[in-house]
Amino acid sequence: MAALRGCSVRLKTLCERLGEWQRPPRRDAHKKKWASFRPSVRGAELALQNLDMSCGPQLGDLWPSVRVGLLCEQKYGALLNGFEDVEKVIRQMELQQAKDFVYGGGDSQGPGCTPKAGCKPRGIQDLPQDLQTPESQDLQTSESCPDPLLAGGDSGREFPSSLETKPCPSVSPNLKCFTFPRGDTTRFKPARQGSLRMLEYYLMDAASLLPVLILDVQPGHTVLDLCAAPGGKTLALLQTECCRHLAINDISSSRLSRLRKILHNYVPKNFCTEDRLRITSFDGRLWGEIERDTFDRVLVDAPCTTDRHSVHEEDNNIFSRLRIRERQMLPLLQTQLLVSGILATKPGGSIVYSTCSLSQLQNECVVERAVQVAETEHGMELHPEDLTVVRTHYRETFNFYGRCRVGELVLPHLTANYGPMYFCKLHKIH
Repeated sequence: MAALRGCSVRLKTLCERLGEWQRPPRRDAHKKKWASFRPSVRGAELALQNLDMSCGPQLGDLWPSVRVGLLCEQKYGALLNGFEDVEKVIRQMELQQAKDFVYGGGDSQGPGCTPKAGCKPRGIQDLPQDLQTPESQDLQTSESCPDPLLAGGDSGREFPSSLETKPCPSVSPNLKCFTFPRGDTTRFKPARQGSLRMLEYYLMDAASLLPVLILDVQPGHTVLDLCAAPGGKTLALLQTECCRHLAINDISSSRLSRLRKILHNYVPKNFCTEDRLRITSFDGRLWGEIERDTFDRVLVDAPCTTDRHSVHEEDNNIFSRLRIRERQMLPLLQTQLLVSGILATKPGGSIVYSTCSLSQLQNECVVERAVQVAETEHGMELHPEDLTVVRTHYRETFNFYGRCRVGELVLPHLTANYGPMYFCKLHKIH
């Protein structure tokens, strides 16, 4: 009996030890519970941390002022709706001390943007006489020099030999965007319906109009807006009344719904006919194969990290931990979209690439890689245009970063808190 009791004790001890060996460590047993109490970092905070690490070294001494601009309230411009009574709205804007930066807001010593031939103002919406003087029609562009007064300007900036210098593009007289002077933080009131039951103006970042201006759409051109939503640049293209046919595309059906609402509020129904306007929801990366060598002008306003939006908004923030992979793949997506836009352009046509990001990886690097792919894989010849003339002309309205290898970048600044907005123009030779 004693021997049996000894065996039972040893068996009990062995079972206890076996239970201890099989029991998972406390840390692993309560891992889910610990994770629920782990402090979370907001997407906006992650965005700012990411920009500090990437844009700080890139912009150097300019970054503190750009950072403050990003975190402060954005400044807007009012794009007038030419399908309403423009003269009335112009008078209202002038009473508020706002100025049309497209014609009246440029540097008086810089080259002027001339109204293009074949695009005439509409009936009662004609430009005021002081904007239609013969002198304004005959402005000639002059040789421009880098501006040392620009934020981040580099008077010693050198451009690659492949850059093609062109004069400031002619602009449709129907395109007018009013802004308040530098340092004036006055906000535009929400747009009201005019006599024709359409909204009188569209509030947008005035820097977003620059890609449309340099696209230089001429009367009778066919135009593709490859990533059109939410619709500000599309509306500006329609306001020129120079597009014989405008193809509007965006892969997001929800964003296209917002674009359709904008068209409904700003453009007459009889103007949105199928022969003038086509709205699609294709994958933009495939457009070059769908309609190759088709369009005179192509605008690729590519999806990006939307830096200003990301440091303020938490909803669906691309800097959140759940979207790390998506953010890392953005440069590849942007390159594919730009190559597709290049393929869709006719020989002799032009492509404008733009983003609202400060990142070189999403700006110059994408342009350089897309040009390389187009030349090596598709046998095309492309010339990037030197946009110094645009930077010089609009330096009184925007703060430009003068050190981009190709293209131009508008930097946020408290005195003129527009942007960021990067844009680059490519001319397709063949």
